[in-house]
Amino acid sequence: MDTPIPKAVQTLFAKLPITQKGARLVSSGILETIMVASVLNNQALPILTRTMERVCKAHMRRAIKDKTLRKKLTPAYSFGCKRPTFSNTYYPTFKRTNVALVTDTIERIEEDAIVTVAGERRPIDTLILATGFDLWEENFPAITVLGRKGKNLGQWWREQGFKAYQGVAMPGFPNLFSLASPYAYNGLSFFSTIEGQMKHMGRCLTAMRRQQAQTFEVTEEANEAFVAEMKEKLQSSLFVHGQCANANSYYFDQHGEATLLRPTSTLSGLLAQQHFPLSAYRFA
Repeated sequence: MDTPIPKAVQTLFAKLPITQKGARLVSSGILETIMVASVLNNQALPILTRTMERVCKAHMRRAIKDKTLRKKLTPAYSFGCKRPTFSNTYYPTFKRTNVALVTDTIERIEEDAIVTVAGERRPIDTLILATGFDLWEENFPAITVLGRKGKNLGQWWREQGFKAYQGVAMPGFPNLFSLASPYAYNGLSFFSTIEGQMKHMGRCLTAMRRQQAQTFEVTEEANEAFVAEMKEKLQSSLFVHGQCANANSYYFDQHGEATLLRPTSTLSGLLAQQHFPLSAYRFA
């Protein structure tokens, strides 16, 4: 459902901003509940994921009557393995006479055509490649980062596994905060992720200043304990119990582990960023 916000409601939001915050809190709370219950606790409540799949398929049946086309558009993985998207124009696009959905593998691209493995040749005048990007191989990290004794962050992550304390810091890399890190993304909004990380950084730097230290560095012990906790929480999640093998989801690294998202509620993640033990860091 996507309708214009009535003028009266807009006026109310403008005059009483708290009502707008309340509306955001309600909508975020509903989505958060669904995420925590169906994705993070999938082992106990798999029916929620299956229910969402049925809702999505019912929506697709209403929008697309062609069974063959519907089958091509139906994902071969569980709801939640990839980030769900919302659109009222996506499905209707495939019903246009000048649109064709072709899912056959491309064998080769010629000067003026695409040829599929089935031998079908489709003339084209423009080819747009929208295949995404390799998050884990090229962007974690996006630049070369060297720590103590020349420790290479990218190499360490790929050899030891993708991990970061509270999704912010790594042992062996003093005075380094990395915002886009393993287990960093908290809840359903990147804004809540950033807000939590800013609180974490503020707490750490305040302690550093208070101790008149020049460096901060998370300890190996704190990092490993945090990673172990995250992996334990993931054991009851959709990422372990769902059918995600065919999803090609950026949630999973090249080792098949879901190390992108923090497997907790947004509130839990925010509180952890504000109240983590300062003993997790070594100040010098």
